[in-house]
Amino acid sequence: MASATKAPAAPAPVARRSPLAPPRSFLWLRRVFLTLLTGFVLLPVYVMVSSSLKPLQDVAGSFRWLPSSVTFRPYVDIWTTVPLADYFLNSLIVAGAATVCSVVIAVFAAYAVSRYRFRGKRVFTVTVLSTQMFPGILFLLPLFLIYVNIGNATGIALFGSRAGLILTYLTFSLPFSIWMLIGYFDSVPKELDEAALVDGCGPLGALFRVVVPAAIPGIVAVAVYAFMTAWGEVLFASVMTNDTTRTLAVGLQGYATQNDVYWNQVMAASLVVSVPVVAGFLLLQRYLVAGLTAGAVK
Repeated sequence: MASATKAPAAPAPVARRSPLAPPRSFLWLRRVFLTLLTGFVLLPVYVMVSSSLKPLQDVAGSFRWLPSSVTFRPYVDIWTTVPLADYFLNSLIVAGAATVCSVVIAVFAAYAVSRYRFRGKRVFTVTVLSTQMFPGILFLLPLFLIYVNIGNATGIALFGSRAGLILTYLTFSLPFSIWMLIGYFDSVPKELDEAALVDGCGPLGALFRVVVPAAIPGIVAVAVYAFMTAWGEVLFASVMTNDTTRTLAVGLQGYATQNDVYWNQVMAASLVVSVPVVAGFLLLQRYLVAGLTAGAVK
């Protein structure tokens, strides 16, 4: 019996590039650029981590990419060389209180501007925005004189206290928080408020039951901004605090003495104090991105 002849296989279809696809040279250039950018960003982190694991004599000498010996002693000594735990607690209290006050006040102020018409509304919004044009150092001497005079007149010690530092941080975190939440509340349909009012809610009920849940991403973005601003601020903290109320941003200078600079402990302490900010950002990044972008388009 004659064997059946097989038909030749059809050639595989050639994948065609879309006419809108970028050229291959651009794709390779983008990969190279992103690789270099990633290395540029991670290089300081590597230097910090490697320096924190070196003995002091290795850090003080010529730089070496790989430590001759690895030690975790700097992470133990950072708590005794300076009162880092006290500085950590001060920063946590000040940054946390400034964040809570900024969010609470900004929610009420932004809701009033977004939902109601009142005399001086435009002046208020322009004034809030204009405060961002002035550098922080411009307010340093006036706030110092105000706190000293208040203390002399009333006995309320704002200068050198945590409360005074919290009020100081509110002067530049609160205007931005209000302005940002105004744009975000404007993107929330007013029909939701009207439906809540029809169902029997008052203005505050509509705010907390309807508007605030819908504005969670914007509120989280404001909270992250206020916390990060207060956590890493140096200028006002170096002037408005004393030995008992000093924050981390200023307390890290204590590792530099008249005789030596404990560079390995500086790097270790810098990594330790960065943990709350980095962890908070990673946990809330999806809310942060949504809050920064959703209020921009109405």
